[in-house]
Amino acid sequence: MPTSLITEQAERVYTLVSRAASQPDVRAAVEANHDDNRWWPRSVGDWRVRMAVAGWSTRVSYAMIDTYADVVARADGLGWDGLAALDDRGVTRLVRPLGLSVSRVGYLRSLAEFLTRAEKSGTNLLTIDERDLIQLLAASISGAGYKVAQCAALYARGYHCGIIPVDSGMVSKLAPYLGLRLSSGPVAHEQLRELFQASATGMADRYKNLVHQLDYRVHIPEDAAPTWFVHLVLIYFKRLYLNRPGSRLCPRSPACNVFLDCRCTRG
Repeated sequence: MPTSLITEQAERVYTLVSRAASQPDVRAAVEANHDDNRWWPRSVGDWRVRMAVAGWSTRVSYAMIDTYADVVARADGLGWDGLAALDDRGVTRLVRPLGLSVSRVGYLRSLAEFLTRAEKSGTNLLTIDERDLIQLLAASISGAGYKVAQCAALYARGYHCGIIPVDSGMVSKLAPYLGLRLSSGPVAHEQLRELFQASATGMADRYKNLVHQLDYRVHIPEDAAPTWFVHLVLIYFKRLYLNRPGSRLCPRSPACNVFLDCRCTRG
């Protein structure tokens, strides 16, 4: 892809983030989940447990957040060794409130086998290149794919590691709204992740200035790009505005550069 096009797309992402971040409902959701995320809480200390519950967080509705949080707390209480030692019946009892028990048990078993192989081979999953890690997880773990692999990699390494996970709604709704053309299939998650990360890292100072100008109550480490902030703004904009489009949303596809409350809504 030409550098000029990447730059133009990255700039458009920044324009949307700046517009979305100024909305009170997006702001409230981001501030509530930036420093300690309800889906991927800081309290979970073992990165292997984090990989497990990140995989279980998919296909769980926002209305089930309390139920999911209880499953996370119980998994964290077991620790990785205790969690991996559960038989299939025990894992099923743990994840049954989330539904899709068979696939969630299969994910945990496949993750455990993958982690054992990585340890035996001397592969440090917390330090290898992020793209290599995501590729490994997507290719090696049953029920993962790029979407889950991105989430597991991000949560294992921490909010500010530089990874921006992309869910299915970002691919199917947010990308067209931005006018982004992606390949068909799972690889679209990786293409969109790389674009979002290019915007967040290439314009890191502008994004941090935006956080300051809007007086967001969030902490971003001085040595980190605001990738976690960008991820949360985009995913909550998608959830609050694109999942249930309203009269404030630009009706054009792709949207104009104003995105919300533009002249297009009055045309």
